[in-house]
Amino acid sequence: MATLRELKGRIGSVASTGKVTTSMKMISSAKMHKSEQALKRLVPFRSQIQTVMGHLLAADGEYNSPLIEIRDVKRLSIIVFGSDDGLCGAYNINIFKELLKLISDSRNRYGAGVEITVYPVGKKMARAAKKLEGDKLTVVAAEINTRSNAADISNFTENMKNVFLQKLADKVMVLYMHYKTPSRQVMQIDQLLPVSQEAIAAASGNAGEGKRGNDNAPCIFEPDANAIFNAVLPLYINSVMQEVCTENNASEAAARVMAMQTASDNAQKLLEELQLEYNKLRQQSITTELLDILGGQVER
Repeated sequence: MATLRELKGRIGSVASTGKVTTSMKMISSAKMHKSEQALKRLVPFRSQIQTVMGHLLAADGEYNSPLIEIRDVKRLSIIVFGSDDGLCGAYNINIFKELLKLISDSRNRYGAGVEITVYPVGKKMARAAKKLEGDKLTVVAAEINTRSNAADISNFTENMKNVFLQKLADKVMVLYMHYKTPSRQVMQIDQLLPVSQEAIAAASGNAGEGKRGNDNAPCIFEPDANAIFNAVLPLYINSVMQEVCTENNASEAAARVMAMQTASDNAQKLLEELQLEYNKLRQQSITTELLDILGGQVER
C-alpha cells in the first residue's frame, strides 16, 4: 500500500503532466488555426485558376498536354503525408495502414510487376515507409517536410512533374488526411498526375457555384485556348499540392489537439482518484493516531 509521501509525489507528477498537456494543446490549437487561415488564403488563387479552367472546358476545344497523357501504369509513384513530430494519437498509424492498402490495391489492379516508388513526407512516415522497401518497391526521401514553405513545395511539385514527363512514373498519387473540422479529418487519395479531365471539371464546377450569372459571358482566348490551357495546368497542379500540404498540417495539428485533450482529461481523472486515495489514507492515519492517544490515556 502506498504511503502518504508516495501518493503526494504521484499527485504532483500527474498535476505537472496535466499542465504540460494543456500547454501542448494550446500550442497545437494555435498551429491548427494558423493552417486554417493559410487554407483560406489559398482559396482565391485556386478559385481563379479553376474558373479559367472552367471557361476553357466550356469552349469545347481540343487540348493537348503531356500532363494529361494517360499511359499504361508500369511505374507508380505515391506521395504520402505524415508528421514530423509525435504525440498526435493514431494519426500516422492510420495513414500508414491506408498506404499498405493502396499498395495492395495497386498491385491487384496493375499487376504484381508494377514498380512502386513511395515519397514519404514527415520523419514519422519516412521511418515507417522505410520498412516497406523490397522487391518492386522503393522509398525515396521527399524534398519537403511539414515545415516547408511555398517555394520548397513548388520545387518539389516541379520535380514530380519532371518524373512524370520523363516517364519515370506513369501515375502519381497523393495520400493525405483531408481537413474538414477540428474534430474530423478524412483519409484522401488523389491522382496528381496525369491530371484527369473529371478532376478539372469537378474543380471548375465547384468554383463556379454561386457565380452562375457569369456562365454565359463570352470569353476571348489569346493567343489560343490550348496555349492558355498548357500555361494554367501547371499552376493548377501546384495549387493542388500547396493545398494538400496545408491540409496535412491542419489535420496533424487537429489530431494533436484531440490527443492532448484526451491526455489532459485522463490526467485530471487520475488526479482526482489519487487525491481521493490520499485523503482516505490521511484520514486513516489521523484516526490511528487518535486511537493510540486514547489507548494511552486508558492505560493510565
